[in-house]
This record gives sequence, structure tokens and C-alpha cells, in this order.
Amino acid sequence: MRLIVLCIACIILSIGSVSAVSNRVDNFRLLDQQHSSHELYYHKDAKAVVLMVTMNGCPIVRNLLPDLRDIRAKFGDNVEFMLINSSLQDTYKSIRHEVAEFGIDFPVLVDDTQLIGEALEFDRSGEVLVIDTSDWRVVYRGPVNDRVGYETQRNDAKQNYLVDALAAVIAGQPVAKPKRQAFGCIINFPEREQQLAHAQISYGDTIAPILEKRCVACHLPNGIGPWAMTSYEMIRGFSPMIREVVRTRRMPPWEVDTSLADIHAARGLTVEERKTLVHWIEAGSPRGDGDDPLLAVKPLEKSWPLGEPDLVVTAPAFTVPATGIIEYQYPAITNPLDHDVWVRAVSIQPGETKAVHHVLIGTSEQDIPLGEQRLDAVFKNYLMGYAPGAESYVYPEGTGVLVKAGGQIHLQVHYTAFGREATDESKIALYFHDAAPTFSLRQQVVIGYDLRIPPGESRHEERAYFEFEQPAIIYSLFPHAHFRGVETRFDVHLPDGTIEPLLHVPRYDFNWQHTYSLAQPLKVPAGARLVHSSVYDNSAANLANPDATRQVPWGLQSHDEMLYGGFFFRWENGTSEKPVHDSLHFQIAQFFGALDDDFSGTLTPNEMPRWLRRPFKTGKLEAFDVNKDDALSPPEYRAFTEYRRAQITKRRASGAPSATSAE
Repeated sequence: MRLIVLCIACIILSIGSVSAVSNRVDNFRLLDQQHSSHELYYHKDAKAVVLMVTMNGCPIVRNLLPDLRDIRAKFGDNVEFMLINSSLQDTYKSIRHEVAEFGIDFPVLVDDTQLIGEALEFDRSGEVLVIDTSDWRVVYRGPVNDRVGYETQRNDAKQNYLVDALAAVIAGQPVAKPKRQAFGCIINFPEREQQLAHAQISYGDTIAPILEKRCVACHLPNGIGPWAMTSYEMIRGFSPMIREVVRTRRMPPWEVDTSLADIHAARGLTVEERKTLVHWIEAGSPRGDGDDPLLAVKPLEKSWPLGEPDLVVTAPAFTVPATGIIEYQYPAITNPLDHDVWVRAVSIQPGETKAVHHVLIGTSEQDIPLGEQRLDAVFKNYLMGYAPGAESYVYPEGTGVLVKAGGQIHLQVHYTAFGREATDESKIALYFHDAAPTFSLRQQVVIGYDLRIPPGESRHEERAYFEFEQPAIIYSLFPHAHFRGVETRFDVHLPDGTIEPLLHVPRYDFNWQHTYSLAQPLKVPAGARLVHSSVYDNSAANLANPDATRQVPWGLQSHDEMLYGGFFFRWENGTSEKPVHDSLHFQIAQFFGALDDDFSGTLTPNEMPRWLRRPFKTGKLEAFDVNKDDALSPPEYRAFTEYRRAQITKRRASGAPSATSAE
């Protein structure tokens, strides 16, 4: 046994030495102090990436920040500059405090697992690494310059090591001295002393249970995952790939800021789980003793997990090609019900599970023909969204969604090719209440129509809001954007000016349409606003971008963009028998939240759509601007809308043609 342990130790040490010699930096993704996402290889178009190791309270770093700013001013067009914090004692909150106190204007990447600091062999804060993006190798590591030392500093540097290194990289020349000793505070990496312990991590007791909990829902026979986690041998074979997707946070596809509201059935890896998986893999993925729990993983069974449904409908058959990008499909199914029902739960059973990436379901009271208008029909009376591992949705207790007789059941289906042609006929199961529930579960959307995303811009933010006219309870959130959407969030703005962050997705991925159910429903008072914002990357560095040279407008097709924040809620004071819902106010609240760019609560002429701005500026709506502030408030706009509707009704009754513009 002693010989085995010694052999393992030699293997681990040899792996570490090879890594130190090669100096190639594997890709990684970290969140900064604001929980924005940063991927190393995203910066492939820069000549170099500079990482400065930092730690809260380090005087060396604080004194060097002005020097680093000066260097950024000189090289910033060709070089990306970031700080990285791997210290155990620092948190997102404390790092934000340090950033604010010292005016730090660099993103501070938070290495909360210490995996990146371990791999890059960080030792002290104050050290800088220069990574050449042509081959992702470290070409310089050491101090910024010789101006600052322990308890010493001078006004000017005599040696500018970082400047010299960057000048060499940009000129395509080798760095004269690629490694120097840096001054700074020692960082504690306790896991470095635990490499032998990493080789003893139990596959059967520790690794397999993590995979079962977080990964197997997709990676099982007949599942959406490209390969099935059915044995240790499979895991060992894919271990390098597992390490990569965990370090870059591509898998599991669930990136949520866990410092905010708790999300029910969250599927992401915890910090400890990420550390454990990567340490086990870097120790050689040892099998160890005991049974293999993954041998018990069974193929995905087609059954109804909620029991026998009240209604099952089948989507039209769709042939999934073997390869290629497949446009979203928008099939409609005739609603066979001849009476209204209250739905309490929905479940989806994909016909070809390997191909069905996600499905959204909704209904409409009228038939909607195929075309542009079909693209958002699923949201007219939204029921649920399916993704692997989330096949069913049981509505909150005492709530239900009313589905009227007739009309259509609409789907939005995202298919992915998986190497062979297949046919999908997905089934949708509805479960009904025996009687009307106490509360009507409603769905609304925070929406922004007036999108203009500039060409080439890597971080363009848009936002909109929905203002609640009366107290409400929010249950779940559904952010939606297209290929350029990279980050999204929901915040609640309370009437007293307080802002409560609710959901933040630092790395939004169009390929995964998640509904985020709050573990504790949120009560909001009348006058509260649910604010939805998204960040769009319209640069060439965004590999999903269809066209980085185009100014991108609002549009339902995926080559355009959307600011779309769906949410399930109910009115606190209304019931299904005594509703308090005001449909006109509902529409007006959405309309104002979409166009009120300055969040003033009124629409100025510059914020109005053309069909409204033209008559307003010519004085035709003067009577509705009651307070004469050259803007329309929601009550003023409501008065105009009611007047306009009455005029249209009057014309129709008289047989006269409807007006094409406002009176």
C-alpha cells in the first residue's frame, strides 16, 4: 500500500511539474465582484491578457493600482487587464467594499474555488501574469515594476517590467526575463497540501452522487446529453472534458447568482462540488473501492411522473435532421376541450429525447395562423417551459391557469441535431382542478420594444419595467433573449426607492430557456416595479452572434433581439371568484414600462411611438394632458385609450371606416 501511495505522489508531482514548464493556461470563466461573467478565451482578439493577483488589504496592490492604470492607458487597445482574487477570506461583498473604497476600476475576478489560483500557481498578491493569446502561454510573471516593495516605495520606477513584457509581446518578440520575484501578501492555498488526499476522494461515495444529482438528468441513455453517465469507465474517459466544462461553467447549464433569492430546484454545482470534481480529476480520476452507483442509471422512461393526466395532446410530427442548426419550431394543436378548465399542473414527454432541447407551452382563445404572429403565441396564456430535468410544473398551491374551450395549444420547440435523423412527436399532459382554485395564476411580461443594439458593441444594456397597481405575489421568472443576450437580471424597485435584487443570471445562454421558481414567493406592494434588464454582446468575439456589423432591432426571429422578462404572479387581494384584475391597466402598465426610458412614470414625446408622438406634438391630444407637463401619465393615457376605443366602436356601429390615426 505504501508503494502505491508513493507512486500516486510521484504521478501528481510530475503532473504539476509538466504544468509549470508548459505554462499554457487552460480556459476558465469567473464572476467579478458584480457577478458579471468573464471567460479568458473570449479575449482571443487581444494581443495579451494581464492578470494581477489581488487580495483585500494588501498595501502593495493598493499602491500599484495607479501604475497599472497608466499601463492600461498605454496598452489598453491591444491588451485586456483584469484583477483576480483567490484569497479565502475575501467575499464578493468585501471585494465590492474594497473596490469602492479605493476606486478600483478593473474587474476583479473572484476565484471562490481557488482552482484557477492553484492551477496558475499563485503565491502572492501583487504578482502580474502576461498571457500571450496566440498560444495562451504565460510569457511573463512577476512584479509590475520596481517602484514598490515591502515598506518601501519611490516616486518613479527605474525598471518597468510589465511595460517591457507587453511591448515585447505586441512586437512579436520574446520577453527578455519571463519570471521575476514579486512582492506582496502570501495567499493561503490549503488544498495544495492535500494532493495526496485528492487521490483518496471516493468515486463511489462522493463523485458519483454529485454527478447523479447535477448531471445524470441529461446524461442518461436516450437523454439530451451527447453521452450517458452509466459507469466509472465513461466518467474516467470524459474526465478531461468534465474538468474543462466545469472550469468554464458551461456545464451544468445553470448560472445563477446564489447571493440573491433562493431558487427552487437549483441545478448548478456548489463551490465545494466544483472543487471536489476538479481535484479528483486532476488527481487522475482514481476509481477507489466500493460499488459503482452509475451502473444503476436506467434509460429515460416515458411515463407521466404526476400520474394519469386529465388531457394528453400530441404535437405534429417533426423530422429532426442529423446535423445542422434547426430554427425554432412553432407548432399549434387544436384544443379539443369544449369547456373551460383550470389547469393545476403540466407535464411534457418528448418523443425523441435526444433532440428536444426545450419546449414552451401556452394557449390562445383563437386560432393563430403560421407566420410572424405565431412566434409569440405561446406567451398569450403561458403554461410552462420544459427542459431536461424539469419535465413537469405543478403550480403553487391554491392557484391555477384558466384555459378556455377551443382555440389552440401552442408550442415553441428547440431541437438540436445529434448525429442521426429522427422524428419527434412530443406529448403534453394537462392536469385539472376539480373546481376553480382560490387564486388565478397570471403571467405577464416586462418587455422592451425599442431596441437598438449598436454594431460591434460588446456590452449594451437595455431595461424595462412593469409597475404593479396593487399588491401582488411573484412566484417565478423567465428571462428571454436571443443569440446576443449574455447577462440578464430582475430587480424590484419599491415605492420608497429601495432596490431589491431578485434574480441575476451572469451568463445567459439562448440554448437553455430556464424558468426560475422562487423558493419563497415574493410579496410586493402596490406601486412596486419589477425591473428586467439584459446585456447584449454584438461583437465579433461573441461566437453565437449572427452578424456583428448590424444594428440589431427588436424582433421575434433569433437574428434580431428581445428584452423579454416573463413572470408568474397573482394579485394578493383577488380570487378566482372575485377577481381584481384590470386588463386595460395591465396592458397600459406593460406599454409604459416598455417605453419609459428614464423611468419617470410618464411618456415624453421622445419616448412615444410614432403613431402617438405625431398627434401629441400637433396638439390633437392636448385635452388628455391634464397637468400640461408635455407628457402623458398612465391615467392620462388610459383616458385617451378609452376615448379612442369609444370612437372606433362608434364608427363601426355607423359603418364608417376606422381612423388610422388618433383624433
